[in-house]
Amino acid sequence: MDASFTPEQDEIRRTLRELLHSRCGPRELRAALDTPAGHDPALWTALAEQLGLPGLALPEAYGGVGCSATELALACEEVGRALAPSPLLATAVLTAPLITALGTEAQRAELLPSLASGTLTAALAVPGTALAAALALTGTGDGDWAGGGRAGGVQARRVEGGWRLYGQVDQVLDGHSAGLLVVAAHAGGFARSRTLLFLVAGDAAGVVRQRQTALDATRPRGRVQLRDVEAELLGEEDSTDVLGALADAGNMVAAVLACEAVGAADRALEATVEYVRQREQFGRPIGSFQAVKHRLADVYVAVQAARSAAYYAAWAATPPRGAGNCATSHNEPADARQHIAAPPEARLALAQALEALRTASAEGIQLHGGIGFTWEHEAHLYFKRAAGDELLFGPAHRLRAHAADTAQLFETSAEREVAV
Repeated sequence: MDASFTPEQDEIRRTLRELLHSRCGPRELRAALDTPAGHDPALWTALAEQLGLPGLALPEAYGGVGCSATELALACEEVGRALAPSPLLATAVLTAPLITALGTEAQRAELLPSLASGTLTAALAVPGTALAAALALTGTGDGDWAGGGRAGGVQARRVEGGWRLYGQVDQVLDGHSAGLLVVAAHAGGFARSRTLLFLVAGDAAGVVRQRQTALDATRPRGRVQLRDVEAELLGEEDSTDVLGALADAGNMVAAVLACEAVGAADRALEATVEYVRQREQFGRPIGSFQAVKHRLADVYVAVQAARSAAYYAAWAATPPRGAGNCATSHNEPADARQHIAAPPEARLALAQALEALRTASAEGIQLHGGIGFTWEHEAHLYFKRAAGDELLFGPAHRLRAHAADTAQLFETSAEREVAV
């Protein structure tokens, strides 16, 4: 197996790093966080128009670039390095694969070109704080997270000519600003309830949205209230495997997030190394002290190990199916309904990457001394990203536990016989 990057992949990384370096420095980052949307619309436009980032992993038939999840993950690694706030994760990673997998041909033809061009942003609204459970990252994704037909969550009611939704969803990534909401709701009441996905316009009548205060301000999120809102079912009711599509999407999300966390961890380590070379104590740089070298060496090993796992997960996310604009890309036919999926090992890669980011950011704050705790320095932003991602998509021990359960790692021979 050739583990080296292709020229196209190297070009994506290089171009994106240059763009983010020039347009998303510490000052620009803080200014973007203070805007109502929580990100810089001009930067999002540049990412979409110059690099085609929102449509990087979408089929060319729908206006995408036609690359695979591998290129999207590598791009997100660079985004993670800069902690660049943008609707990329919510739009291209969480939502677009679900529309590609479940949507009817008319829905894909209507929505995917706008998502690929960046003119339309989207958000996945999952009730409560159950995003990791819904994506089957930390559990089986059996649908209980959506309310189970009881009070709470979001309920769907069939009416003449369509569906109506009511309920509230907290902690929706970019939910306060997205033009399209993909809402997970329970239909059928308590006795025959099932989880379905619905399309809701962000400005539809009855939709009330408010930006929430979050630990990690670089991942803006909002509260969405649905007050008897008109909605369109995503896909066909009788032939839609919503839970399976969410699980497959979760596998790809894990691979992409692992690369993003590795990028953030690498930058946190890089900034710390730069600082310890400059800060002096007892007449010499603190980076020359053996204890500091040992601590940073441990962080380096953790980051490199996480990078290897994340790259493997990204590489395995989509098996090559033919030539395209990218070396590992595939061109799907217009009526294809297959969703991009990564192997279960992606959860382990995400767990390792989250731990590496937490370690790198924590050591960065410690070795920066008092300045690392202040709002003026960027070190605390990486620590908050580590803590925020574990709350949203982890924690690491649950990611590992679910991966072990899926692989039946600790199942005894007697239990295997019973299962058979």
